[in-house]
Amino acid sequence: MRITIDEDKCVACGQCVVAAPEVFDQREEDGILVLLEANPPADQADAVREAAAVCPALVITVHE
Repeated sequence: MRITIDEDKCVACGQCVVAAPEVFDQREEDGILVLLEANPPADQADAVREAAAVCPALVITVHE
């Protein structure tokens, strides 16, 4: 699994961080998505898929 993000479209809602805090974080200054792990371990796969699904701006792409 590989993850890409489009931070220019991020609306800083933070749902990705709630769903997968080991993979995503937010910048302190503006709340924009920060990708901590572009190739997360298999045990994070379900959380990453959930984060992508709940993102209102659809900025997270999961490449299986």
